[in-house]
Amino acid sequence: MKTAMVYLVGAGPGAEELITVKGLNCLKTADVVMYDRLSGVGLLAYAPTGAELIDVGKTPNHHPVPQEEINRILVEKAKEGKTVVRLKGGDPFVFGRGGEEALALEEENLPFEIVPGITSSIAVPAYAGIPVTHRHVSSSFHVITGHEDPTQEESLDYEVLAKLNGTLVFLMGVGKLEKIVDQLVEHGKKPETPSALIHRGTTSSQKTVTGTLETIVKRVKEAALKAPCIIVIGEVVALQPRLKWIEKKPLFGKRVMVTRSRSQASNLSESLKELGAEVMECPTIEIEPIQKPDNLENVLDGMNTYQHVIFTSVNGVDTFIQLLFKSGMDLRSLSPDCRITTVGKATQKRLEEMGLRTDYLPEVFTAEGILETMKTLVKSGDKVLVPRAGIGRRNLLDSLHRMGAEVEELKLYNTIVPMQNRELLLEQLRDGIDWITFTSASTVNHFMEMIGKENIKRLKNKKIAVIGPVTASAAQDQGLAITCQANPHSIPALVEAIRKESITHDKC
Repeated sequence: MKTAMVYLVGAGPGAEELITVKGLNCLKTADVVMYDRLSGVGLLAYAPTGAELIDVGKTPNHHPVPQEEINRILVEKAKEGKTVVRLKGGDPFVFGRGGEEALALEEENLPFEIVPGITSSIAVPAYAGIPVTHRHVSSSFHVITGHEDPTQEESLDYEVLAKLNGTLVFLMGVGKLEKIVDQLVEHGKKPETPSALIHRGTTSSQKTVTGTLETIVKRVKEAALKAPCIIVIGEVVALQPRLKWIEKKPLFGKRVMVTRSRSQASNLSESLKELGAEVMECPTIEIEPIQKPDNLENVLDGMNTYQHVIFTSVNGVDTFIQLLFKSGMDLRSLSPDCRITTVGKATQKRLEEMGLRTDYLPEVFTAEGILETMKTLVKSGDKVLVPRAGIGRRNLLDSLHRMGAEVEELKLYNTIVPMQNRELLLEQLRDGIDWITFTSASTVNHFMEMIGKENIKRLKNKKIAVIGPVTASAAQDQGLAITCQANPHSIPALVEAIRKESITHDKC
């Protein structure tokens, strides 16, 4: 029988990539994920298909699921023998009530592990360009809750806090900012002490307001900052104008949705993050291998007779190689004279990772680009193998036939709509998205099927970036207004198109 296990996982301060490797690995094995509003909803996409997702989120003055109920659910799910991940913002033991949840499990003799997270008390100031310690400026920092248990008498000793020379970091204190400032000044803290508030640090919504104890309350009101915010008080704040870094990135403040399958999303996601974007991965494609294609035996029997093999995608490479292995074969079964053509540098790279060179890489990464390359290479009577998706455009095959080639299409996989991601997709749209990226016609059509006609209005004011003309045509057929298109039709060019458009728009 499966053994129960509960992981109390710190998700970090907000940016998805700041979760620890162990935290992410736990999430990938979960049967149940209990998450809150600060734990990064995008991380839920890493949970296994079919995992139960339970929102126990809390907002200031609004606790739809009381802590006692959260404890009860944790115990209940563990007693069912499930692997449970309690995904908590920041670190479970830094004002996260992780200790209470662990004690509830311990009382029932249920196994649990604590997976520390990067606490917002140091990460958020760092993203704003404020080091919590700095030689000759601050040799200590002190993390204080600004939101104590309202049923208990206040325990903060402002007289002691005011005398500390180190950096003061208040979590969850924006609602009591005026009181915190007044108490510190009243007990001797200098009014000219540099101070800052950072809203939703490490995310695309990050906003920093700086001042002094004398001016910060007014400036925060003028900026209309709301929770969640972190308060930083101390001389280190004076370094912020020189050390701020993320705001300088061209896509800072932009939330970009990536709709590729998760196995293919990494290059696009990482490139966007490097430019400062907050990336929301929500796959609209799932690859379902065709276990035994109808013409498989014919292809395997004639492996050494093909003059050309054309791979049109990374998925085509992966599924073809896997199918050969299952059949006790590999690419050595091809004729030594066979030439390999790939569409796109990502497909070329995947072959190179397997120790194989691409003979021909079309300048234009489309079926039309392949044909332009192949027309001088394919002779009448040549046998051409095209391993690809079950549903694909016919123009490549038909044009090769017209060249006199004998074309064998091997349908290896189908792309299906992962409707289990629908709620995540809609939640991300509700939270606000600036850009939506599409890298194939399938991503467009599946995306529209997933959101449903009743939610089309949520796409208003969203910028659409597409990788090429085929994807653009699918988007236009769905009534989407395209903001930019990659040229050439590659992932790096798609990222560059978004960067250029964002810079131009921001200048305007």
